[in-house]
Amino acid sequence: MTKESVLVIACGALAKEIVELKRLNGWSHVKIQCLPADLHSRPEKIPGAVRAAIEEYRADYEHMFVAYADCGTGGALDKMLDEFGIERLSGAHCYEFYAGAAEFAALADEEPGTFYLTDFLARHFDRLVKEGLGLDRHPELKSTYFGNYRRLVYLSQSASAELEQAAREHADYLGLEYDHRHTGLEPVGRNLGEHVVQWLN
Repeated sequence: MTKESVLVIACGALAKEIVELKRLNGWSHVKIQCLPADLHSRPEKIPGAVRAAIEEYRADYEHMFVAYADCGTGGALDKMLDEFGIERLSGAHCYEFYAGAAEFAALADEEPGTFYLTDFLARHFDRLVKEGLGLDRHPELKSTYFGNYRRLVYLSQSASAELEQAAREHADYLGLEYDHRHTGLEPVGRNLGEHVVQWLN
């Protein structure tokens, strides 16, 4: 059996954006395998899930790349990937590689008490934040979770008036100042592209 060229093992929360980058850049040599998006909220499970995917698919691909940042694993993901000699997206989390490292650092310096949304999180806020943190059942916990935040920054990947309105509503719900920064896909595309283009057929 002939090996395929490149497999990108991606966070399910990035699936829409990674598929769009593949289409826009003509990365026909790249296959994408997404892991469950719910891992975004369970970072302790990310290294094990990525390891399982690597072990399942590595015999079929010449090259593999992981489209996760550290994502709250505290270095555990990098330690595991070092065993296989596989690289990942640079950055501590998706907010950093969506915004770009310099822009994210500026945002963090400007207001450390910032809660961030991406398109995925704006779209699934009720399930991941309200239900995930139990705020739908215990709204009194809102001040416990978010009392030290001052603003919500929506880092948008698409130009969607619907998602922007949803993000504004989420900020209002949390009682935070609202700020919108459109990132598009260029920063994460550059980050990913630095790796996958070296394996172009």
